[in-house]
Amino acid sequence: MPFEKRVTLGRTSLSVSPLAVSGGYGVDAKALREAFDRGVNYWYHGSFRRPAMTQAVRELVAEGKRDELVLVLQSYTRWAWFLEKSIERGLRLCKTDRADVLLLGWFNRAPSERLMERVERLRARGLFRYVAISSHDRTLFAKLAADPRFDILHIRYNAAHSGAEQDVFAAMPAGPRPGVVAYTATSWGQLLDEKRMPPGERPLRASECYRFVLTNPDFDLCMTGPADAAQMREALSALEAGPLTSDELARARRIGAHVRSGG
Repeated sequence: MPFEKRVTLGRTSLSVSPLAVSGGYGVDAKALREAFDRGVNYWYHGSFRRPAMTQAVRELVAEGKRDELVLVLQSYTRWAWFLEKSIERGLRLCKTDRADVLLLGWFNRAPSERLMERVERLRARGLFRYVAISSHDRTLFAKLAADPRFDILHIRYNAAHSGAEQDVFAAMPAGPRPGVVAYTATSWGQLLDEKRMPPGERPLRASECYRFVLTNPDFDLCMTGPADAAQMREALSALEAGPLTSDELARARRIGAHVRSGG
């Protein structure tokens, strides 16, 4: 069975495809539009805002389809004044007056209150609706999930790095939780590298890596980072293929454990 075409992203009101796309790895505007036409509407426009995603967003805005898109702007800054400039610059670049999500990138401890005060002022201005945050410190996510200012969590998760299963979800507070997005599904390509495989195993396909993430019901979305149209189509094929079977899941975990051990 294929994955559902739409899921609600945690305690937000966002209706999204379970597959998300980053524009930072080389995919062109045409392939992005193809993904959008297939329902992929959570678009991550990172700190390196590549021209192709900028172009595709502008086209959707000009065609009156802005409300169908969930636009994510990221900033790694820890300085409140620079955060505001970064968001405003990103909105001007995309020729839109708002983002849907502000992603605070790579915080291995909770953001400062000074930064969060600025975040909330910018949200009150209508520059974005929801706040997401990413971290490599899995022990931080339970604290972030309990803070109503954070609506979406971006968590590293793949067959080689599955510690979130124990360290994050078991510690989640009761009640409605934030949306949960996985990134690095291919472990930076290591799960696709035949040189890193156990003896006699073929590498995972990228689509199998995305299916591994989405087979876990704790994740709402899986981020993809295609470099070209072929990789975009490979990612899209995961939606129709649906969850991994028990045998496929066991194989992915076996490969992941080998890669994790330095294989």
